Amino acid sequence: MQLHFTKMEGCGNDYVYINGVTEHVPEVDKPALVRRLSDRHFGIGSDGVIWINPVKDSTVQTGKDKGAHADFEMEMWNADGTRAEMCGNGIRCVAKYVYDHGMTRDCADPSANDNDHMSHVDIVSAGVVHPIDLYCRGDKAYKARVNMGRPILNAPDIPVKAGKSPVVSAPFMVDGKEYALTCVSMGNPHAVLFVDDTSILDLPKIGPLFENNDRFPRRTNTEFVQVLDRSHVRMRVWERGAGETLACGTGCCATAVACVLNGKTERKITVDVLGGSLEIEWNEKTDEVFMTGPAKTVFEGTVEI
Repeated sequence: MQLHFTKMEGCGNDYVYINGVTEHVPEVDKPALVRRLSDRHFGIGSDGVIWINPVKDSTVQTGKDKGAHADFEMEMWNADGTRAEMCGNGIRCVAKYVYDHGMTRDCADPSANDNDHMSHVDIVSAGVVHPIDLYCRGDKAYKARVNMGRPILNAPDIPVKAGKSPVVSAPFMVDGKEYALTCVSMGNPHAVLFVDDTSILDLPKIGPLFENNDRFPRRTNTEFVQVLDRSHVRMRVWERGAGETLACGTGCCATAVACVLNGKTERKITVDVLGGSLEIEWNEKTDEVFMTGPAKTVFEGTVEI
């Protein structure tokens, strides 16, 4: 069986995208297929696989936004074959994909030519709808601003085992050493740690120790953050189920929230990651986090499955 795919990336956070409208894979086969496609030596190579699925009756059937409108569903899988709830870089690429392929209600006007214009699409992931504004040039989108929703700070909902909420600069023992972690969920769990210099970290060694710490029942993504000034930080990330990646959109959002909670930055910041930069704003009035960044298509192809 031939499976058509598209390789896309946002700030170097790369995934294999599969159009679930036209390509059908049995659910039971997905974990092994994801591991195979994600393998950088024997597969296509990626941080995971994302299916772009239709939404039944254009309404969300499960989750907190049940009954709300959505144009498409993002179904995200980590490279190790486990499901994940949300991916900030991934959802920008999903929005670009459906726009570029003429699948949205708000497609390009043929008269637009190469002029810059805006478009909009609503994508649901794990039952949560994310409104997305697309920056387009002609019939292609190149950047997106995503409403990532309100950060979750209640410890059991992140989830993290902690005595109180919010978990801000709280002591955690990891491999016999105490760290001050701030825990945030952006639909998926994050632990943010402030460091003096991100360039000297041995993430392959320490990353798994945080990811698999027993205080995180569903494991965690871990952000190591160096504050440069009140509007600019540098971050490296160890992602649950993927290892170190060049970027993590939800991780950048969690970083911005943690920076504000610890009094280190303003609410609107630039987050530098290994693959580029994202603009993050935690809106004080609405409590919503907004993420703006690029989305690019790398190549398309088919693979035998």
